[in-house]
Amino acid sequence: MSFADITLEEKQRVLSEFSAVKADFASRHWFPGTSGNLSMRIGPYEPSAFYFAVTASGKDKTKSTPEDFLFVDQDGNACETTSLRPSAETSLHREIYRLTGAGAIFHIHSVFNNLVSELFWEQRSVPIEGVELIKAFNIWDEDAVINVPIVPNYANVPQIVPEIEPVLNPRVPGLLIRKHGVCAWGKDASEAKKHLEAFEFLFEYVFRWQLLKQGK
Repeated sequence: MSFADITLEEKQRVLSEFSAVKADFASRHWFPGTSGNLSMRIGPYEPSAFYFAVTASGKDKTKSTPEDFLFVDQDGNACETTSLRPSAETSLHREIYRLTGAGAIFHIHSVFNNLVSELFWEQRSVPIEGVELIKAFNIWDEDAVINVPIVPNYANVPQIVPEIEPVLNPRVPGLLIRKHGVCAWGKDASEAKKHLEAFEFLFEYVFRWQLLKQGK
């Protein structure tokens, strides 16, 4: 299927859902300084051929305008004539879609996800043990343990892309970029949102637990 085969109704549905997620995240102050980006895949998926909507670069995501998003292909090229530029992190979204077949990817910067990415940088992952909210990732093991991978941050964002595949874990739908932010994904926007919320809770828990242990 080509992008031209995707119906106007489907495009409008995706953009409407997208706008609702963006407004929700903005209300939580998850887009400081125009940071962060969102994407949602549209149409059928093949690793070498897919399309997705992505937030436009440099926009204030606390505001809603007709130019908040654009559609791009698997190479990050705009599918329609537009003056908008896709988010700087579009190459990360492309790679995650290629590797996972996800339906939506959300990337935000928060204090706690930055702190834990540095606190556990030497380990290259954040260990989380026995916390109930691990179940948000459909992991039901007793006293489950997960490790959220951390990849290095580079000013040239495409340089981060080769770091992703070696650390992906199918059980953990997310990764941290050191002192940058988290990417979380799911089969659709609802699941990606659930996973992002769970990660943010768990990162705050881990950081605060580290402080409590040091104070003992």
